[in-house]
Order: sequence, then structure tokens, then C-alpha cells
Amino acid sequence: MYKIISRKELNPTVTQLEILAPLVAAKALPGQFIILRVDEEGERIPLTVAGTNKVAGTVKIIFQIVGATTEKLNHKYEGDSISDFVGPLGTATHTEGIKKVCIIGGGVGCAIAMPVAEEFHRLGAEVTSIIGFRSKDLLILEDEFRACSDKLVVMTDDGSYARQGNVTVPLKEMLEAGEKFDEIITIGPLIMMKFVVLTAKPFGVPCTVSMNPIMIDGTGMCGGCRLTLNVDGKKVTKFACVDGPDFNGYEVDFDEAMSRGRMYFDFERHAHEETCNLFKKAE
Repeated sequence: MYKIISRKELNPTVTQLEILAPLVAAKALPGQFIILRVDEEGERIPLTVAGTNKVAGTVKIIFQIVGATTEKLNHKYEGDSISDFVGPLGTATHTEGIKKVCIIGGGVGCAIAMPVAEEFHRLGAEVTSIIGFRSKDLLILEDEFRACSDKLVVMTDDGSYARQGNVTVPLKEMLEAGEKFDEIITIGPLIMMKFVVLTAKPFGVPCTVSMNPIMIDGTGMCGGCRLTLNVDGKKVTKFACVDGPDFNGYEVDFDEAMSRGRMYFDFERHAHEETCNLFKKAE
């Protein structure tokens, strides 16, 4: 069992937990993830490592309440425990040789982007961060990004905070003004990452995307997280859990990934509703 050391609600639908998991904390690197089960009968879900405290032996995870398992996880509090917490899994974000980087996060994807930005800052790189949200109420981690960024741009779709618009607007402005980045790293909804890649492509800037498709075992055995890449004119199958989660954005078939990601939407919504009803009855 893995004890919850602290809990923080970042906005009405996003929660941060700090889990006591010394072995994971000792080895986890930015860009990697864990797979957890809330209880012994629960499903496995992947969540990115949002930070570690190697001295205390704790790992931060940040999740959005979208399905049955995240609803159950959101009913866990400080002092409670979860059944399984396995990791670190996946390949850490590549940082070698990158001196000037643009980190772009969207929504809860900022929980993945933030530790990556912190790592580049720690290594002495010049960090520009662009983070976007639908509205001010959904804003998370602004202070954390500001602390590790040489430049921070905050965007909201509805204009309720900072600049109005999506994350591609300031990115395009910077690139058209002659800003040179060694790499753009974008993490968030698939549609957002697709358009970040399309914005960057005319300027020839390397663009990395962090993929988070459906996963089950996290070891490449089930094939649930497969992605199609277009490499030198050929279609190649890769697995996000072992080959990623980071991939060359110019190679990812985003349309296929979005289609596969919608397969279980109705099932997840129904499972979430059932779980919510169970908690309401218990109360």
C-alpha cells in the first residue's frame, strides 16, 4: 500500500497528490510516468510524475477527474493509501544539448510540462513557457512555471485571464519575429499538440510531443497504447509506454490517435456517472 502524504485541489476538476513511494522517487525523471490502482479491484491508469522529493521518498501526481478511477482517486485524502504504484515507466524527456527551449502546456497537460520546464531550468537552459486553459477557473501551476521560466505567456480561450486565444498565437508571433529555439516541447490535448506542430513546421524547429493514449500494463505487452508514425514515408507502429511518451511531433498520425482516443468516451462517461452515484449514496 502507498500512503498519501498530502493533497491539494488545484482547480475544481484537478487534484494533486503526494505519494510515499521511495523506490519510484529515487529513479523517476521528468517525462516518465507511473501506473497505479486505487484498490485491488481497480483498473490500471497511467499518470505522469509531476515531481519528486528524493529525500522524503515522495512522488507528486496530478490528475483530472474524467472517469471512474480518477473519481475514486479524488475521494482519497491525506493519510489514506492506494493499492499499487508502479514506476518509473517510459523514457525520460531528452535534454542533452538543448540550450533554448519552448515548453507549451495545455490544461492538465501542464502537470506534465511543468517538471520538464523545471529540469531544463535546473540544467541552465533558457526556458520560454506558454500555458493555455479554457478559462481562469481552470488555471493551474502558474507560479511554478513562472519560477522556472525566463519568459512565461499565459493564455485563456475565453479571455477571462491574461491573453485571450490559444497557445499557437504567441508561438507563431515569436517564430515570425525571428525567435530561435533548439526545440519546442508540447504537452496537452491531442488537437492542441497537432496545431502546435503545424505552427512550428514552416520554421523547421524540432518539435516533441508527449503522447498519452490508452494504456493497460505499461510494458508494451498489451498493445493498447500503439501509435502510428510516418517515418521517411513509411508507417511505423510504436508504443507510447516503452518507446515514449515523447515522440517527434512531425511523425505522429494525430488524426488516428484522436480517433482511437474517442473509442471509450461513452463507456468512461457511464462508468464515471455510476461511480459518482455510489459516492453520493455512501454520503
